[in-house]
Amino acid sequence: MPELAADAKGQIKRRYCWYATPREILRQLPGWAVHLKDDVTIEDLERQARAQTDMTAARDMQAAKQQLFASLPRRRSA
Repeated sequence: MPELAADAKGQIKRRYCWYATPREILRQLPGWAVHLKDDVTIEDLERQARAQTDMTAARDMQAAKQQLFASLPRRRSA
């Protein structure tokens, strides 16, 4: 959740004190297991979370994005 603060000009600024993955936020909910789909278990989520580090997952995602964008046809500019 962001903290809202007004700067010297009176503009509202959002400040994020910490960052979390969706899984980390889900785990903070009381009774969070009831929010899972019927075919997903806590053990499944934990196993998937341990499969890769955050950095490895980010690198894989960036590589997949580069591959996707490279496969798109380039637009011709006028």
